[in-house]
Amino acid sequence: MPINLKTAVVESREQRLGTIIGWEGKASDLARESAYARGGCESKCGQKARRVCELQSPFTQGSVCSEQMVECQAGNVRGAVLIQHSPIGCGTGQVIYNSIYRNGLAMRGLPVENLHLISTNLRETDMVFGGVAKLEQSIRDAWDRHHPKAIFIATSCATAIIGDDIESVASQLEEELGIPVIPLHCEGFKSKHWSTGFDATQHGIIRQIVRKNPVRKQEDLVNVINLWGSDVFTPILAELGLRVNYVVDLATVEDLEQLSEAAATVSFCYTLSSYMAAALEQEFGVPDVKAPLPYGFAGTDAWLREIARVTHREGAAEAYIAREHQRVKPRLDELRALLKGKKGYISTGSAYAHGLIGILRELGVEVDGSLVFHHDPVYDSQDPRQDTLAQLIDNYGDVPQFTVGNRQQYQFFALLQRVKPDFIIIRHNGLAPLASRMGIPAIPLGDEHIAVGYQGILNLGESILDVLAHRKYHQDIAAHVALPYKKWWLEQDDPFLLAKENAVSSERE
Repeated sequence: MPINLKTAVVESREQRLGTIIGWEGKASDLARESAYARGGCESKCGQKARRVCELQSPFTQGSVCSEQMVECQAGNVRGAVLIQHSPIGCGTGQVIYNSIYRNGLAMRGLPVENLHLISTNLRETDMVFGGVAKLEQSIRDAWDRHHPKAIFIATSCATAIIGDDIESVASQLEEELGIPVIPLHCEGFKSKHWSTGFDATQHGIIRQIVRKNPVRKQEDLVNVINLWGSDVFTPILAELGLRVNYVVDLATVEDLEQLSEAAATVSFCYTLSSYMAAALEQEFGVPDVKAPLPYGFAGTDAWLREIARVTHREGAAEAYIAREHQRVKPRLDELRALLKGKKGYISTGSAYAHGLIGILRELGVEVDGSLVFHHDPVYDSQDPRQDTLAQLIDNYGDVPQFTVGNRQQYQFFALLQRVKPDFIIIRHNGLAPLASRMGIPAIPLGDEHIAVGYQGILNLGESILDVLAHRKYHQDIAAHVALPYKKWWLEQDDPFLLAKENAVSSERE
């Protein structure tokens, strides 16, 4: 189904893709239920999303929301200001995101600065009488203080409840100031998974910043949709004679404007990039590279070959692939010998996890289980070549304990007890302390690009060796601390026991 840019409100992941946040079983079973590349439900079937049976827990112990993802996306655009039209509590993420933003700029060799974020600081009286006046004043303050090239407005649960007309304010001030003033509808209760916030930011950028009638196409420019990671794509794509346009985080407003001029769009994770890549292809004819993600030999080979096909650089790609295979093989053989018999566990976003599991199996590491924070049965392109779960199974085999869950601490204990890994690889680090208290060291992937490409296989292997060298430290912690759960729960082997009991109770009612 086409992406609808006529409205300022993006469809949630549940509506568009059938996203779920609760499931357990084998990876092959989930792939079959999703019926993406497995069951014949490709784009020709005409369905917007495949609905997968979902386990629904009776409570949520902790997660993040769509507004926070807008905060870490739109808030990280250089030359712009993000206004959070919300109570001040919704802006608490500004502290950690400012640190991540500064570190990201330093890793890329860009001038280090602080974020430009403003909260309208809605209070009880605003909830009664409305907060439009505060929003208008905040937009004027943003202009007076920073003279930005664009202003983003993030909505919140509070503003959705009171019904502030944010779009009218944005339209009025955009005409007055002469810059894009972009409403981003990202109310936390709108979607059960935070990734809808990525889509909200990208929706606003496509509608109001991207150059609608590009004068020229830059045939050597590739959009790379990413977060704050180190610059690994520039040297890889330079081998094909291509330049990189990094978006959305750390990009300038000018970088966003030229998205429509690129020769192609790629990413390190389809969870992040699916919406923007599909919209750029739909609206401006910028090809969304339909291939596995660049993890492990199988994924990276296919990814490079598809980029080369789209940009007409097949010869350069084949030469680079051959050189890299030869370069990494000696150290890879050494790493495989050192890691033989080790067992790993992946806990990250869905498409990213699929790629990392493949790398672990390239390294000879056993992977019996994984926790992905959500599952999209289909991505926006609805092209089977982007079915990363099917690609994992086809190239590296099944995962017997494959779990979908949105970062629930009380479930994580039972998941790790099932598998008993030697280490975990984790992206959202809130679960890492629990693993440590169980004697399991964690590799927190602060730089999400560490595993990209052929060098990424070696990088991840070296990181595993480093963390295993400190395993005794975590075992000592486990020997001297107690977990904060009742004995009854610690004895359970089913992390979704409460969800299943809740389902039975609902049926009885």
